[in-house]
Amino acid sequence: MSSSEISIAPYLPVWLLTTLALAAIVLIGVGLLRNARGWVWRTLFFAIALTMLLNPQIITAEREPLDDTVLMLVDHSASARIDGRDKLIENARLALHKKLDDIRGIRVEEVIVDDDRNEGSALFAALRARLAEIDRTRLGAIVALTDGIVHDVPDDPGKLDPGTPFHALIAGRPDETDRKLVIEKAPTFGLLEEPLAIVLKVDDYPQPSAAGIPVTLRKDGEVFEQILATPGESIAVPINLDKAGKSVIEAEAAPMDGDGELTLLNNRATVTINGIRDRLRVLLVSGQPYPGLRVWRNLLKADPAVDLVHFTILRPPEKQDGTPIRELALIAFPSRELFEVKLPEFDLVIFDRYARRGLLPLVYLDNVARYVEQGGALLDEAGPEFAEAMSLYRTPLSRVLPGRPSGEIFERGFKPAVTRDGTLHPVTAGLGDPENWGRWFRQIDIENDRGRTLMTGVADRPLLVLDRVGEGRVAQLLSDQAWLWARGFEGGGPQAPLLRRLVHWLMKEPELEEEALSARAEGDGLTIERRSLEITGDNRTVTMTAPSGKQSQVDLSIDENGIFTAYVPATEDGTYRIVDGDLVAYASPRRLSRVELTELRATGDELAPVVDATGGSTRWLDVDGIPEFRIVGDGRASAGRGWIGIRERNAHKVTGVTQKALLPPLLALILLVGTLCTAWWREGRN
Repeated sequence: MSSSEISIAPYLPVWLLTTLALAAIVLIGVGLLRNARGWVWRTLFFAIALTMLLNPQIITAEREPLDDTVLMLVDHSASARIDGRDKLIENARLALHKKLDDIRGIRVEEVIVDDDRNEGSALFAALRARLAEIDRTRLGAIVALTDGIVHDVPDDPGKLDPGTPFHALIAGRPDETDRKLVIEKAPTFGLLEEPLAIVLKVDDYPQPSAAGIPVTLRKDGEVFEQILATPGESIAVPINLDKAGKSVIEAEAAPMDGDGELTLLNNRATVTINGIRDRLRVLLVSGQPYPGLRVWRNLLKADPAVDLVHFTILRPPEKQDGTPIRELALIAFPSRELFEVKLPEFDLVIFDRYARRGLLPLVYLDNVARYVEQGGALLDEAGPEFAEAMSLYRTPLSRVLPGRPSGEIFERGFKPAVTRDGTLHPVTAGLGDPENWGRWFRQIDIENDRGRTLMTGVADRPLLVLDRVGEGRVAQLLSDQAWLWARGFEGGGPQAPLLRRLVHWLMKEPELEEEALSARAEGDGLTIERRSLEITGDNRTVTMTAPSGKQSQVDLSIDENGIFTAYVPATEDGTYRIVDGDLVAYASPRRLSRVELTELRATGDELAPVVDATGGSTRWLDVDGIPEFRIVGDGRASAGRGWIGIRERNAHKVTGVTQKALLPPLLALILLVGTLCTAWWREGRN
């Protein structure tokens, strides 16, 4: 394909040529006024001369036509993957490719449209990014394979790309019905045992249900409330948090009657609320003074969330002189108030080298034992007194303390060691290499037939023992030498992290549970972890419930840290529920955007302004089928029954150019001489 045009390349500047042309016109005019016989030939002479000086060229360009471009937007957002829409879109994509391949001069470019977890489906953001990369003069049509759920439609769609039709091919059905549950308001954290509330709403589309909709509410997998919700009305549901850390609140609306509901994904909503204690109240009772007396006080006072009540018994037994106990203090020791009235208000009671001296009646120590059995926490840091006649074990506390003193006290250097259970337990796992720790020099020997020994000392005898008693927890640290690590003796040791973890485990911090199940999102899958001290093999099985309700068994394998793990690809969008006995965990590896969840029914309304502004069309793939394509010119309709149009752009590229003089110099010279001689001859006849 070639085309020609004439251009000029003057030998002289334009102003000079203009001057010569004016001079020629004057001379011709003078000749006409004098009625000269050769004025015609003079005119031809001047015309040929000026033409030669203008140097006209014939330029011939060889052109190669370019293909017109069709942009195909393929929706891979979360909403486009439900109810078989992804298969419908994929089948349409393959069929359109085949139809366009049969049309000469058409090139197809695909644009994948995904969703943002905060912004929803960003179809036009993806479109604008691709338009910035291509030659828009060749763009013949934009075809969007989508469910129509788009959240970034431009305010002025007419400026998107004038002259290019936008065709929306909708995957889905125009008559879809759906039920949606939304948690409108929920706190991110709340105080334990303080009243909280979440606000939820259930909607039915396109017509609300006439009856109340059953809604089940669960906390960490356990049902705590069942209500009837009126469609379209917000309902406040009270919630009471009874444990620190994360609590997963799940609300689930019953499915619609019949089998016509679009999806059950948005029938369920979850929210995580962090339970926090207003203040952690700790009662610390210290016995005979020793170098580590202030270890616990310094540790607990360093935490601004801890309210510490600390009493120290300063009078050692050898100073007994008959003075009544009530007269040994400047203020009366509030025994009854602390150990009877306010005892349930404490989160932890610590006895640091405390021995019976008549200060606390046995009935109060019985209250402490009952406090533990009902959910409290007790820590006993034992000194030599524990092995003697005044030992705390010879009180009602014996029924909650896991270790019974043997009467032997080891007074020699040793390095604390971590047991097998200790390497798995969050209190002592990952504390470092015991070979690098400094020595301790005293250990109280015990006999224990319950509890878990996490650390050992002399001759592998128990040094740190943890136990669960009733609803509460107990720990025994069978040495008063932890302060040596704080002083850096022989390099010290992990005194602060060990004691801090121990305290928080006693107060039931979820991160330190030895029996724990967790799940987290990683890419398009989820990683499941199960921590347990009850290892009976290299594998463990948990039950996973997909968002659709489908259950499956997942095998976990033990890793080098003694934790059972598994990675599971996620094939569905929404929240997965993992259960192992009484433990429940939740994860959303491919979580639907909250914006997407506002409406999951396929629609053409969102894209209608763009379609109308560009002269495109809207087709429902499930109803109208796959359209045919036609090449249409400017000013022609871009769609009709069963077909959609591609605007013909007639774009091309130049592959070669040839240039020839319109008036060759030799011919021009001959013509000039000829006209000049003819003019001279004609005028000479007079």
